[in-house]
Amino acid sequence: MDQLTRLKESLASAPVIFKGDYPYFIHPITDGVPRLDPVVLSAIIDLIDQRVDWSNIDIILGIEAMALPLCAPLAVRGQKPMVVGRKRQYHLEGEIKVDQKTGYSKGEIHLNDISHGERVLIVDDVISTGGTLDAVIKGVSECGASVEHVITVIEKGPGLEMLKNKHDVRFESLIKVEMDGKEIVFLE
Repeated sequence: MDQLTRLKESLASAPVIFKGDYPYFIHPITDGVPRLDPVVLSAIIDLIDQRVDWSNIDIILGIEAMALPLCAPLAVRGQKPMVVGRKRQYHLEGEIKVDQKTGYSKGEIHLNDISHGERVLIVDDVISTGGTLDAVIKGVSECGASVEHVITVIEKGPGLEMLKNKHDVRFESLIKVEMDGKEIVFLE
């Protein structure tokens, strides 16, 4: 079985809940529950690794919390340092605060230890509205760094297309889905 098929099969049986009118699937990559099969994680890491030009990346940025299981093995594989966009402020020198809004929440993300001139790979678990990634891309720019590549595991909704029209960055997702009520529909 190929790696993309493994990922699709793991999503096919994901439960769906509603946060208000917002359909939300529950998957170990996006929520940390149920348990994450290491074969699925390995497939995702392989799929991302194949898409990254590591010679054009200085640092990997993951957004707390669910990008972390993805970024750590990628940092080892790509031999690049990793930083975390945190939901908590640390008051470190150079810390950048960005306001983010998703389809079901809003808050702050704090960026630390991103240096002027660095080329950044952002890895995230899922993109829906694009609100979080839009804010983080602006924050990276405030640091004087540039986002070279954004890879999300799952694309759901218009967010990725909105970001492509707004930022001069290479964007891609491993898999594109839409919600049809409580059903996950695979696109492309």
